[in-house]
Amino acid sequence: MLWDRQPPGGTPVVAENSPTVLRRWIAFTLRRLRQEAGKSRRDVVDLAGCTLAHVSHIETGRNLPAPLECDALLEFYGVPERTEFFRELLHGARKGRDWWTSKTFLGAVPSWFDLYLGLESSSVAVRSFDALVVPGLFQTADYARAVIEGSVPELAGNEVRRRVELRLARQQLLRREPDPLAVSAVIDESALRRLVGSPAVLLAQLARLAELAELSTIDIRVLPANVGAHTGLDGTFTMMIFPHELPGYPGAVYVETRLRGHYYEEPAEIAEYHEVFTRLRTQAGSPSDAPATIARIAKEIVA
Repeated sequence: MLWDRQPPGGTPVVAENSPTVLRRWIAFTLRRLRQEAGKSRRDVVDLAGCTLAHVSHIETGRNLPAPLECDALLEFYGVPERTEFFRELLHGARKGRDWWTSKTFLGAVPSWFDLYLGLESSSVAVRSFDALVVPGLFQTADYARAVIEGSVPELAGNEVRRRVELRLARQQLLRREPDPLAVSAVIDESALRRLVGSPAVLLAQLARLAELAELSTIDIRVLPANVGAHTGLDGTFTMMIFPHELPGYPGAVYVETRLRGHYYEEPAEIAEYHEVFTRLRTQAGSPSDAPATIARIAKEIVA
């Protein structure tokens, strides 16, 4: 089973992944190991002498288990050989620090977005569908500023600046060494025509997209307006794929509303979004078509 796989070397998963993601993976894996072992949360309560709420908090990532508590759970689930690995994970989750929690970015985004930043920074690949604006990983500073000011007009100028800086900092993942983040993005044509900021701002953004489309790790496809109704009409989404050092974690799909973000992590849920994304990619055509489409839209804006 996937749960029996040990990552090579053990410790790289701690060194290279966000503490936020390590916390999430510990919770996800302990829940799955319990289910694989045929144990209920009540069984864990009887074993540990704790409350159901305590077990729930561990399995949702709200709280981390104590090392000895984790050892007992792994023994109870029939995988005591994973004790040392989990201790490394617990240490990394407690002692590590996510880059966006520095003073520079602290409080720049809502707390519920922290998990997204952790998932994104630990991903090896991202697949997204965007229908309203250009994805944040591709935005220029001026375009990002206009998007933020338009969507949250009550923000003070210094808060807008910090959000823009955070968005640009995220883009370092596109040139991460030695393994840059691989991005496959389907962007609705209407998003590229939306006049965000000014014609000059939009043109610069389109030029940036054309530049990114040349990178071997980035696949940009434009979904033509003449496609009509399609499977992405129920909303935009982002799928995140994780490295083999996090065995068994199926990845996550992120969907955002104005009030908070929602994460789908069950294999069946992810499979459904994967199917939708595959259809959208097919309808959008080849990535080799994107530069010409972007150039045509830019020419029409100038005219």
